[in-house]
Order: sequence, then C-alpha cells, then structure tokens
Amino acid sequence: MSVRVRFAPSPTGYLHIGNVRTALFNFLFASRNNGELILRIEDTDQERSKPEYTQQIMKDLAWLGIRWNEGPDVGGKFGPYEQSKRLNHYRDAVNKLMEADRAYYCFCSTEDLDAIKKENQAKGLPPKYNNRCRGLEDSEVEAKIASGQKPSVRFMVEEGMLEFEDIIRGHVKFDMGLFGDFVILRPDGMPTFHLAVCVDDGLMKVTHVIRGEDHLPNTPRHIQLFRAMGFEPPKFAHLSLIMGKGGEPLSKRLGAMSVQEYTQTGYLPDVIDNYIALLGWAPGDNREIFKLKELEQTFSLDRVGKSASIFDLEKLNWLSGEHLRQLSDDEFVRKSVEYLELQNAMPKFADKSKLFGLILNFKDNIAHFDELIDRLAIFDPEAPMQDVEILKQPQAAEILIVLKEYFEALGASEVPNYEVLNQKLKASVTVKGKELFMPLRVALTFRAHGPELKRILPHMTKELCLKRIYAATSQHV
Repeated sequence: MSVRVRFAPSPTGYLHIGNVRTALFNFLFASRNNGELILRIEDTDQERSKPEYTQQIMKDLAWLGIRWNEGPDVGGKFGPYEQSKRLNHYRDAVNKLMEADRAYYCFCSTEDLDAIKKENQAKGLPPKYNNRCRGLEDSEVEAKIASGQKPSVRFMVEEGMLEFEDIIRGHVKFDMGLFGDFVILRPDGMPTFHLAVCVDDGLMKVTHVIRGEDHLPNTPRHIQLFRAMGFEPPKFAHLSLIMGKGGEPLSKRLGAMSVQEYTQTGYLPDVIDNYIALLGWAPGDNREIFKLKELEQTFSLDRVGKSASIFDLEKLNWLSGEHLRQLSDDEFVRKSVEYLELQNAMPKFADKSKLFGLILNFKDNIAHFDELIDRLAIFDPEAPMQDVEILKQPQAAEILIVLKEYFEALGASEVPNYEVLNQKLKASVTVKGKELFMPLRVALTFRAHGPELKRILPHMTKELCLKRIYAATSQHV
C-alpha cells in the first residue's frame, strides 16, 4: 500500500509552530515517498470550533506551500473530511464494539470519577478508572437509562504489555494495567478524540501517523482500538517537543506566534518551512538553507532526532536574512513592495520610480520585510528625531556647522556626495571616529543606527538634509 498520512488540526484557534511542524513533516514524508496527504478537520468540539479557523488553517498551509491530496475543499473517496460530518461512522464503530463485548455503558458522574481518583491516590495507585461499570447487568443498564441517566461508553482495555516500534523512538512498551478503561463516546453522543481519530485513520487507510510526543501515551490505547475494530494499526512516529532556549515551554514572547503573525512580520514562506524543518531533523551534511522543493527531495524520518528541539528566534532571523539575500534584486524589490502594500505601509514620501534604489539599500541588513517600514523612515520628512542626546554632545556643534555650509552650497538638483562631505568634515573638525560619525548620522537620518551613509545619502534631497540639520542645530543650542 502506498504511503498515506494525515494532518488533523482542531479549528479552535490558529496554527502555531508545533502543529505547523507536524503538518510540514507529514507533507514532506508523503512527498518524498510519492504518497498522499490527507487534511482532516477535527471539529467535534462544537463550542470552540469555528469555520473561520478552518478557512485560516487551509490558507496558512497553502501559504507555506503544504499541499494535500484529500480534504474538505478538494474532496476524496474517504470523505467527508470534517469529523462533525462523520458522526454516523463513530456510532457504527461503537455499536460494533459493544456487540463484540469490547465496550460498555458507564454511568459514573464527575463526582464519582473524582472520588475514584482520590481513592487511588490515597492508596498510591495510578489515577486510572477502576472499571466499576464494566460488570453492570443488562437489567441495571436498562433501568438507569429508563430513569433518564445518560451514559458514556468506555472501551475495555486488555491488560498486559503492549509493545510497538516507533519510527523515531525505536522499541516502546507500555503496561496496559496502568491505563484503565477509557471513554470513547460522551453522554451527549459525541466521540472522544481516541475514538474519532482511530475510526478515521482506519477508514481513510492511513499508513503512518506522524505526531508530537505528547500523544505517545495515547498510542497504546489507539493500537488496541484499531485492533478491536478490525484495522491494522498504522506505523507511528512521535516528534520531540519544541522548547524555548532555556528549556521552558514555548510562548509568544519566545517566538511561538501564529502563521498569520509570521506573515505579517514579513517572513518568506520558504524561511518558515526551512526553519521548522530543522527543528528536530538534520539533513546529514552541513547545509542549513533549503527551499521547500529541496526539503521535499531530502527529508527523511530516519534523520529526525529524539531530543527536544530548541526554538531560537535569532537562528530564525539569520536564516531569513540568508533567504532574502539569495533573492535577485528585482525579486527582492518586488516582494518588498508587495509586503508594504499589503500592510498599507508604502512610503508616501517617495514615488515608485525611486523605490527600487531606496529599497535595495536594505537588502543586506534586514531579517524580514517589516523592518523595511522603520528603515524607509530615514527618507520620510516627517520622521521624528531619535537619539537626541548624541546631538547635545559638545563635538556636535562644529559638525553641524560644516554640514550646514555643505548643503546650503549644494545646487538644487545636485546629488549629495558622501566622499566630498567626508573630506570636508575631516579637514574642518577636530574629532574623528565614533565622535564624528554618530552626530553626523543622527543629524542626517535622525537615528543612530542604520545602513551606511555612503549608500543612502545619494537618495536624500538637499531640502530633507537641511531640514534635519536645522532641527539638529536647534537641539544642540
């Protein structure tokens, strides 16, 4: 049978780094093995699931270049691909498990379950369900249902050691005596995650399940469910967790943003794919820069590690900068303009005919396109003055005098010449090095840091420079 994998997000929020990596690894594995990727929406949480989340998930995956062969939008022979539309499959599965004496009705309340848990804890036992409803007589069940009680349905766990081979983790075994029978159908008739995922994976003929290691304790339950329903269990590969640099759980502060936020920040999709692929996978050589097509040709689960992956925002930004510098000049400017227009941040002070030269000044010193908004403010006549304290230093006065003389003498259509200005300053002022160049930069750009003055000065008009020099002089006074 050909490789069939699935990505099954819950539409209760937006895609973040962890589930994007799961989607990417499934896609790359399918691509490398000429297999098929299924997109399945796990929307049985009716209160929190929203159609707009489903639409955004598909939009984000498409932006990343992740393509699926079957799904809600493209259909397929094993649909529907939203779990809320597959309830009949789950009820059929429960009925068959009940008939085979592998499932039973449970009438335990939340209070009952809390009491069982506390009793186990007091005895030093695992906090598992004690299977107390497993032995109910048919007459007892009928009486409880007749009285208005709504039962859940539990799956009977077979005790003993359960062992399987994980593609990433190797040989894994669990003592099923520690688990207890678990709920597969809630009192409201909705399936639990355990039931729905196994029914769907079985019916959709999924051959490999690639998911996070937080699901590893679910796998022995799922293997028993697969077998009880007559399905051959798929092969499993459990990916390591993604942590912050200090080993802490990822947070928004550490870079765990949604795909939308990465888009709005101005990262290229190839950058996100490239970086996420390296969170747990290594190509086996010294390469670090990959486009998606190259990942499709290179990726292998054999080179996915067991250790936790560390999310490093600095590494992401380094990769992003490398990708930007690999763009041709035309492509860099085109993508820059597309981003600025999308963010409604096109500079209003420059016409498009001048943007090409302006934007190229920043190709080698930005990590993502949103930094262009701040960089381009250098040319904005209305940009506020920053780093004012540098202009209040004693040596700034003589620098400002020379600047004023140079630009006032400049012809109306004459382009400022950095080399000429620099020679004039060196011949006229007593300071040099940082004490010269910091006040010079702030006076002309209104900020202490940015691209080389030599590169940007030809794009600055006489009027703009004089306006800033006069403002800088007033600060010094």
